[in-house]
Amino acid sequence: MGYPVSNIDPASGYPAYDQSPAAGHSGGGQAAARRTALIICTIADIAAALLGLWIVLYLLDANQANAFVGFVHGAADWLSGWAQNIFTMDTEGLRIVLNYGLPAVVYLLIGHGIAGRINRA
Repeated sequence: MGYPVSNIDPASGYPAYDQSPAAGHSGGGQAAARRTALIICTIADIAAALLGLWIVLYLLDANQANAFVGFVHGAADWLSGWAQNIFTMDTEGLRIVLNYGLPAVVYLLIGHGIAGRINRA
């Protein structure tokens, strides 16, 4: 039992897959939407990861003079600039967790929410 001759790709000799819209594929538009959603998710994940990393570095009392720690702190400050001092606790560690953790959660929710809407469209 073989494949119909018309279904064989002459270049490879293997069965050709029909990728026309009639075969259940929406073509390049769907692939572009998925790529866009993936990019949005990746950006949101990176932003949240930087904020989370700064929280961990702060709580572990990382060397503030280190270049990597300085980079992460600067990026986290920039990403959470809109949320700075929302919470003003006396405990410095809790204040850092809340003021940098809130933006991380917001970026994840918004980024993945937008990506989900793009994938459903």
